[in-house]
Amino acid sequence: MSNSYETILVERRGGVTLVTINRPEKRNALNIQTRAEGAAVLDELRADDSVRVVVLTGAGDKAFIADADIAEFAEHTAIQQREVMLDRSLFNAIDGFPKPIIAMVNGYCLGGGCEVALACDLRVAGDKASFGQPEINLGIIPGGGGTQRLTRLVGEGKAMEMILSGEIIDAQTAFLIGLVNHVVAADQLETKTMEIANRIAEKSPIALRLAKEAVKLASRSNLDEGLRREVDLFALCFSSEDKDEGVKAFLEKRKPQFKGR
Repeated sequence: MSNSYETILVERRGGVTLVTINRPEKRNALNIQTRAEGAAVLDELRADDSVRVVVLTGAGDKAFIADADIAEFAEHTAIQQREVMLDRSLFNAIDGFPKPIIAMVNGYCLGGGCEVALACDLRVAGDKASFGQPEINLGIIPGGGGTQRLTRLVGEGKAMEMILSGEIIDAQTAFLIGLVNHVVAADQLETKTMEIANRIAEKSPIALRLAKEAVKLASRSNLDEGLRREVDLFALCFSSEDKDEGVKAFLEKRKPQFKGR
């Protein structure tokens, strides 16, 4: 793993890797450098077979990611901003990451920060976290997938309300509408998130990758197409050593030792 990143911290914890957006003085706001470095980190972790699960968070206790760096795009023309958005997207890099990725949300999770969390597979929030897509207050709309991923996650009605009003919701409300998977006391956030991450990291990396692909397809295709793809992915599991080990361990009443082969 490269150590050349200025805005990203990477910490290995066995099969789980903690990736931290490290701009606490800016409440971890996303700028061009952070988005590029975040995508580059994910490229490295994608290629590393020892990485089973990634946990993504923000430095400090004030913010997960408090939106994009507004000062950076304040003077952009429409053409300039479109070019920035068409560069490789951190949101899409997260969404397309083949391994499980969990957002550990502490503090503000707004705008681009909320879109980062939406692109992750699971979201675990501290009880002081807050969520929102407040772009409408700047005379713009979400541009990092918020209109699409939020709608798929919580439904059109709730997504429409959040995006049109720009209002910020608390962690418990986010849990009730399905935006986050778990809400825990702030001082238990890391413990709970790592517990979930480690539990997932024990599973077969091959099965995890195929399961993730199948679930994501559910909201991006029709039912018949999704069911056909599920059968293909299910059958593909039978070509792996992990499947043989899993079945053997079950029959022998022991814990399986998956190797990702």
